[in-house]
Amino acid sequence: MAELAETYACVPSTERGRGILISGSPKSNAILYTNGRSVIILNLDNPLEVSVYAEHAYPATVARFSPNAEWIASADVSGTVRIWGTRNDFVLKKEFKVLSGRIDDLQWSPDGMRIVVSGDGKGKSLVRAFMWDSGTNVGEFDGHSRRVLSCAFKPTRPFRIVTCGEDFLVNFYEGPPFKFKQSHRDHSNFVNCVRYSPDGSKFISVSSDKKGILYDGKTGGKIGELSSEDGHKGTIYAVSWSPDGKQVLTASADKSAKVWDISEDGNGKVKRTLTSPGSGGVDDMLVGCLWQNDYLVVVSLGGTISIFSATDLDKAPVCLSGHMKNVTSLSVLKSNPKVILSSSYDGLIVKWIQGIGYSGKLQRKENSQIKCFAAVEEEIITSGFDNKTAAWLLLDHSTHVSSYMKWTSLHQTVQP
Repeated sequence: MAELAETYACVPSTERGRGILISGSPKSNAILYTNGRSVIILNLDNPLEVSVYAEHAYPATVARFSPNAEWIASADVSGTVRIWGTRNDFVLKKEFKVLSGRIDDLQWSPDGMRIVVSGDGKGKSLVRAFMWDSGTNVGEFDGHSRRVLSCAFKPTRPFRIVTCGEDFLVNFYEGPPFKFKQSHRDHSNFVNCVRYSPDGSKFISVSSDKKGILYDGKTGGKIGELSSEDGHKGTIYAVSWSPDGKQVLTASADKSAKVWDISEDGNGKVKRTLTSPGSGGVDDMLVGCLWQNDYLVVVSLGGTISIFSATDLDKAPVCLSGHMKNVTSLSVLKSNPKVILSSSYDGLIVKWIQGIGYSGKLQRKENSQIKCFAAVEEEIITSGFDNKTAAWLLLDHSTHVSSYMKWTSLHQTVQP
């Protein structure tokens, strides 16, 4: 009987002009992200250790581990939250219809008893907090007029919830039961992400106005900002705290990530700017980040996951990539059976090596959609949805980004 040996993960789904919010396990170096209707669990210590939860009826948007790491709550574009176990084949515990539209962010309370979600209420509630086992509401969240992009639960008592969104507001709620306390309009554009420090003493918001603002975690008052000196030159999509709460990591559309030192008075200065290898194009814009123990994880618009070492910022990042769209064809190089090639609906060809995983993207000048292909020695024969059959000669497969030269092409009157 055949046994599964390796799984090569897809990359996170991304959308230009929107950030993505990835998350990590409190007990390990596993991270969560979504693609289509699936939630991906990927182990940063071993990227070939991958699990996939594919039970959502609609595209999934966000997923979070519970504080004890025994449960995962995941949400989708229909406003549904599913709570399922991390063991025993991902057994479903509960399912709730929480919002009338897409859920953009989700957070557990530190005691694991409550969940808060935010998103697009389509004229109804934009934020909701509820008991995880019964779905009972635990507060009222007034104060927002447009889509709420992010929310955060204070990780220590007394409990607080903060939210931010497309109305340029950062709102602060006390409870439970939670009720509106105050609102801040310090940003001049969409506020994309808000996060509490691990000790609950501060929280930070980041925005499309290129600013990061820090607040007192208990009272909600503004206490400081990220310095504009050496700051981001574009939209800041995501922010994540270091485990000790003394630094934050930010990801921006200016194609850089930055590590900031946060002072006791709540101001931040750039410690290091991180850049990932790439072509310099639009796909290199950064849309998500996570500080997971000793790993700094950043995600580009093209889906590439770059993993930096938090203890050695001079070390080159490990880059993981793959397909964002459905895989349409697979082939193995006869000259090297450990090399696997896969193509997806969007025309991308990815090279994988058994025992290693992702090894590079095979760039073609014509990025037309591929229906199927075959690999023979050092050549690839592709059949496309554009009614063309082409032969490609592999020039160099020793680097992460390989190149091909098309040496013949045949246009047919019907699709091959």
